[in-house]
Amino acid sequence: MNSRQRRGVILLILSVICAFGAFAGVLSVIDDVKSKVGPEVTAYELRADVAPYTTLNPGQFKKISMPKRWLSANAVTSLAGIQDKIAVTTLKKGSLLQSDMVVDQPELKAGEQEVAIMIDAATGVAGKITPGSLVNVYATFQGKQQSDPDQSKIIVTNARVLDVGELTSLEPDNNKNQQPTDAVPITFALSTLDAQRLTYAESFAQRVRLALVAPGTTTTVPDKDRTYELATDK
Repeated sequence: MNSRQRRGVILLILSVICAFGAFAGVLSVIDDVKSKVGPEVTAYELRADVAPYTTLNPGQFKKISMPKRWLSANAVTSLAGIQDKIAVTTLKKGSLLQSDMVVDQPELKAGEQEVAIMIDAATGVAGKITPGSLVNVYATFQGKQQSDPDQSKIIVTNARVLDVGELTSLEPDNNKNQQPTDAVPITFALSTLDAQRLTYAESFAQRVRLALVAPGTTTTVPDKDRTYELATDK
């Protein structure tokens, strides 16, 4: 083997050594990154915005994996934790679900009772009333005598919604000239007096409507403003 061949062999050996060194360096960097990042865990990301007081379901979330060390202590890592929960505020698309974003569905308080009535889908707040919502209940009554004015009354204020059922097709009442309508059963948590007012309106009012109350509202409608007659409107 002449000197030129020996130099070639030496350069080849050096190239191989350098290649192994570079490979070892890459592995070292990867191991270092893994050691800093740590193991990955499951988290859940919002697929779309979720309105306040909306009942949560697994279809609203996308399962993702991310390093455990990057998750906050209150991040939700199992959808079992959202069962019977509602959003406490607006949840934004792309946000990671955290336990402080949700609360238990409201239950009955002392002195309250559950009352469910059918609300015409066309006269309710379609798609916006959810468990936890507060609503004012309006009812319109025809005058008892021909000379008596028709009236619109707010019969219950700040009624708390416990549950919103499935859309149901109703046949018209034989005593009223009505077409078949679609209605939704809505369950409220009410005091005894408000429950009586609501059931009375369901039975005798021409129409019952719900008005959604803005979240955080604590005031009620004054008594003087709860009855409306067209003739007295100024």
